[in-house]
Amino acid sequence: MLTTRLLHPEILAALGEAGHGATVLIADGNYPLVTRSNPAARRVYLNLEPGKLTVTDVLDAIAEAIPVEAVHVMGPDDGSEPSIYADFRRILPANDLTRLGRFEFYGMARDKDCALAISTGEQRIYANILLTIGVVKPE
Repeated sequence: MLTTRLLHPEILAALGEAGHGATVLIADGNYPLVTRSNPAARRVYLNLEPGKLTVTDVLDAIAEAIPVEAVHVMGPDDGSEPSIYADFRRILPANDLTRLGRFEFYGMARDKDCALAISTGEQRIYANILLTIGVVKPE
């Protein structure tokens, strides 16, 4: 039995196969995962029903399991900041959020470096986040 909070076997396998520089997409319930993520990425659907599971639920578990080197978020064209950004900053206090426009974000999520794409039941809009996996430093 595992002692980490993260227990999902497909997510653990994808993270174990990914390495430094690979990205992880955690997407809201509106995100077109099939057409706007790397076709070779492992896709995991956690969108049981609206509101379950949320992007922040998934981010909480994954942030404890991997080193996060960089964070990219999708932002609206009007320049406003979605409320979920405050939650992202709370969960990832050591990382700055790099804001991308919708189509730029889609392009990054479709890149060959995206190893894992997770769909959630998140209802907040612009609640999409891409994590770049960092390095585990030797002791």
